[in-house]
Amino acid sequence: MTLPFFVYGTLRPGEANHDLFLRGRTRSEEPGRLADAVLYDGPGYPYAVEEPGGGVVGGELVTALPEAYEGLLAELDRLEEYVPGDPRSLYVRVERQVVREADGVAVPAWVYLAAPAVAARLRARGRAIAGGDWRARV
Repeated sequence: MTLPFFVYGTLRPGEANHDLFLRGRTRSEEPGRLADAVLYDGPGYPYAVEEPGGGVVGGELVTALPEAYEGLLAELDRLEEYVPGDPRSLYVRVERQVVREADGVAVPAWVYLAAPAVAARLRARGRAIAGGDWRARV
């Protein structure tokens, strides 16, 4: 299934991993919002944790060029340390509805969320990023 990616941390334009992974490989990048999630500060990168009624995480919806999609998907899975079915994964890649800011339309997108064990630790003793925007962290 070919879906856009919702990025909310180091893959956003102007952040450390954007140019390394996305530059020249995307058709569009547009502001979006993921509802029912809380953003936590990690060691140099953020984690989004699902939390019904918890808030909104801001980021970008990134649509890959068709010819770059498969390679980009594999590279982002490696970057996010996501291996399907592996309980040691830091993130899980899931399909979620993300609202495009330009028109308010919800679209399905791949989102890397904190894996269950990581999410539990963050809920217990993590530092939430107020407002859900990685760029606005203090």
